[in-house]
Amino acid sequence: MINTPIIALDFPDYDSTMEFLKQFNSESLYVKVGMELFYQSGPALIDQLKTFGHKIFLDLKLHDIPNTVGQAMKGLAALEVDMVNVHAAGGLKMMEAALEGLEAGTKSGKERPLLIAVTQLTSTSEEQMQKEQLIHHSLMESVIHYAKLTYQAGLDGVVCSALEADQIRKNTSNRFIRVTPGIRLEGDAANDQIRVVTPQKARNIGSSAIVVGRSITKSETPLQTYLQIKQLWEEN
Repeated sequence: MINTPIIALDFPDYDSTMEFLKQFNSESLYVKVGMELFYQSGPALIDQLKTFGHKIFLDLKLHDIPNTVGQAMKGLAALEVDMVNVHAAGGLKMMEAALEGLEAGTKSGKERPLLIAVTQLTSTSEEQMQKEQLIHHSLMESVIHYAKLTYQAGLDGVVCSALEADQIRKNTSNRFIRVTPGIRLEGDAANDQIRVVTPQKARNIGSSAIVVGRSITKSETPLQTYLQIKQLWEEN
């Protein structure tokens, strides 16, 4: 269980990220750095976040042939972040190669970053999945299939909707991490997310960790909103 909500730093550049984080000087955070920000700011941003004492989920969702992903993970391990991910759709061999690369790149005496796999994006609807991915099963069946494949590959967990978290736990292990984006406070706009829940509901239905973006980053009072979500997440 990751007891601190993970803040999605969905900002376009280094400076706007630093400006946002100034409001959290007294807090040790767990933050998510995605493609938009990492491709603009790179390892320099990661180094700065570590200097602040924050934990880091590097959300690059690798998906390529096994050798390429394995070598990429070997390089990412040198950044010494806390969690990284791949797309489960890349397959068993790709996920196994990712894990091997991550282990090979982790420095002696250091703890390997957690490695998780994306099942279906929380912006994906069942209709979209069936029409565009040609997966002729329910969304839940697809997510469970990818979760079981990820578990078989030896990874630490998955990214999924909180709505699928309990079924994933039942089909894998209590220790298998369920990281759930698509978290919103009551009354917040869903934006481009489809499968959204509140922090309380996420905890109650089996999430191991929650990722919160715009509810915090677009708030007029980000620190207060973060503390509110943190309390809601912890008190269940």
